[in-house]
Amino acid sequence: MIGRIVTLSVEKRWLVLLLTLAAALVGAGALRQLPIDAVPDITNNQVQINIVAPALPPDQVEKQVAFTVETALAGIPGLEYTRSLSRNGFAQVTAVFTEKTDIYFARAQVAERLRTAEEDLPEGVNPEMGPIATGLGDIFMWTVEYRELDQVNHRNGEPGLQRDGSYITPEGDHLVGAADKATYLRTVQDWIVTPQLKSTEGLAGVDSLGGYTKEYLVVPDLQRMAAMRLTLQDLATALERNNTSAGAGVVNRNGEGLAVRADGRVRNADELARTVVATREGVPILLNQIATVRTGQALRMGSASENGHEVVVGTAVMRIGENSRTVSTGVAERLTQIGRSLPVDVIVKPVLNRTELVNATISTVARNLAEGAVLVIVVLFALLGNFRAALIAAFVIPITMLLTSIGMLKAGVSANLMSLGALDFGLIVDGAVIIVENALRRLAQAQHGREDALTLQQRLGLVAASAREMIRPSVYG
Repeated sequence: MIGRIVTLSVEKRWLVLLLTLAAALVGAGALRQLPIDAVPDITNNQVQINIVAPALPPDQVEKQVAFTVETALAGIPGLEYTRSLSRNGFAQVTAVFTEKTDIYFARAQVAERLRTAEEDLPEGVNPEMGPIATGLGDIFMWTVEYRELDQVNHRNGEPGLQRDGSYITPEGDHLVGAADKATYLRTVQDWIVTPQLKSTEGLAGVDSLGGYTKEYLVVPDLQRMAAMRLTLQDLATALERNNTSAGAGVVNRNGEGLAVRADGRVRNADELARTVVATREGVPILLNQIATVRTGQALRMGSASENGHEVVVGTAVMRIGENSRTVSTGVAERLTQIGRSLPVDVIVKPVLNRTELVNATISTVARNLAEGAVLVIVVLFALLGNFRAALIAAFVIPITMLLTSIGMLKAGVSANLMSLGALDFGLIVDGAVIIVENALRRLAQAQHGREDALTLQQRLGLVAASAREMIRPSVYG
């Protein structure tokens, strides 16, 4: 069988060359689509569920939350096992599936089971699935910070950084304290940077660390509330009802539809302070009469600093299976555009770019491949004594790599330092070397002592015979 294949290949040598060229072109196309990364991602096929339960200690989180969710996930097709992590007011459940299970099918099944589990969870506890990412998905990090004072080029009193280190927002708020300034940075990150960045192709999500989440704080005066016969529940209900917007249909006026609505949304602390909580004998009771209203910060779980100054750190998380080089480049370009729309003297500065690491990895692998290929050609030429024969054997290296890229793309294996850097050129060209060397030996023996040159048919016959002689031990070896 092998002998007939070799004979046919020699007879149809132009067809073989054409098929090889076509396969190389397909491999080149696959190489362009192949995900490129610095290191391989060996994370298993998993779905993470995060549950926040602020009022529960770790033991109750385990009993009432983690156990309930794990029980609800039992029996999902393709599920191998689940594990959970319980902390004060927080639980994380990880469901690990088989490698053959489609991740989107797994997430759909988990979402369906979570809707059922919500009935058995404590009130106000809502589980959420994590992004479609892995532990190596953090591809880009940046900081949102204030410009250095020596770079400020506007007059004092205008929006932006002031000479005393305070900051005036474009809305006119004067931020003096470090906490207020850090809160504003977090607001910029959550409401300007993150929404615009989420449209980047291949991005699974954006994480934020540092600063404070802005909140409006209502500190009730219990004595005044008791004097006006108000409870904390009355206060909470009044605040909830007074912070809504309602629509009342459309009014048709001369063919023009006018939307009727009642906008009751609170926009700042002053409007919140003027909220009507209740009435006594026809006299409205405002919130600022029974409580202190001010702008504050939510309890935070972490902070970030750079050179002794508090900043906000953002992290771009890549979706599973995407090309980290392409996604990180897209994030960098998008951040450049977002930087033009930020408030005065607030800047976005990249601190980690996976593209730089990937480019360095590609450069290292390319240099090693080039040096290895040149070394193989030199050695082949020295051993065979024939440049054309050495070149034919050396061509096996790029053709093999192009064909390998097709399999890597189909199997979902990324091109990285491990998958490309471990290529053995000696093993790749070994079979080609012994066949080419044997063909040269037989051609030289046949030509020895002859005055006329061998005919084409004679040479082809000798090449086929030498290939049949060596192909069997080469294949089975």
